Amino acid sequence: MEMQQVRYFVALAETLNFTRAAERCNVTQPALTRAIQQLEHELGGPLFNRERANSHLTELGRLMLPFLRQIWTQTAAAKEAAKATRRPENASLAIGAMCTIGPRLISSLIVRFQQAHPEIRINLIEDDAASIAERLEKGALDLALLSGPAADAAPFHQVALFEEAFRVLLPRNHRLCARETVRVADLHDEPYIARSNCEADDTISAGFDRQGSAPRTVFSSPRDEWVQSMVRAGLGFGLFPEHSITEPDIAVRPLIDPAFERTVSLVTVRGRPHAPAVGAFLSAARRHPWRESDAQDSQLVA
Repeated sequence: MEMQQVRYFVALAETLNFTRAAERCNVTQPALTRAIQQLEHELGGPLFNRERANSHLTELGRLMLPFLRQIWTQTAAAKEAAKATRRPENASLAIGAMCTIGPRLISSLIVRFQQAHPEIRINLIEDDAASIAERLEKGALDLALLSGPAADAAPFHQVALFEEAFRVLLPRNHRLCARETVRVADLHDEPYIARSNCEADDTISAGFDRQGSAPRTVFSSPRDEWVQSMVRAGLGFGLFPEHSITEPDIAVRPLIDPAFERTVSLVTVRGRPHAPAVGAFLSAARRHPWRESDAQDSQLVA
């Protein structure tokens, strides 16, 4: 059964006139008649009694009408919905963000993009790296902001956006605040407040082990605001990517010997066709002045 057969049947059932039905469907009458005959063959009997001045539905035709009318109505609605998604005012982007990525630099990109494309709505979904990567691969997200092993997975293509160093966060009255930089060895046996979703945790732990430095984890949380609040309250020190620091009433120092950094990337699924809005966002991300935004952000933190 073809959709044009369904369309012709519904038009003929409503007009009960082959000429008017053909005009409504913008086809010739012979073409419409052939399509109805093919449909009758598929359904196993005549759908119309053809009388010169009184064509009408057969019993089979009356039985089929509600089914075929529903098929045609739903098909027309589906086409209209698909057409609506292509209108500029209905364009949208679902962007996943790893919850350990700070919003400050990303927000400058989104503001510039929104100014250039006010018709595109952005929906930002925040979660841990593994969950964001899974949603992206399954098609629930258009793009994702990731760093570390999740971004390196085989199905993904990365566009590197910026690099950021890890900083030591200290209570204002901590003894290490007197130093301009903090070495990994200086943190041995210090109470540590851990970010439980940190994708760089294995790399950082290995670096501490090589220096023989073993901080004491006294608190952990997946929420950055909790970790920073505990640092401010004096419970211990924290380690944060520099652009994820939001708490103003803490001391921030560079971490050295060794230093740690990460690359934040915009990730898509390799080989997957993308909507125009996705391409526009990727282009905006590539053109964005990350170094300029980084400098402004550093002045804000300082």
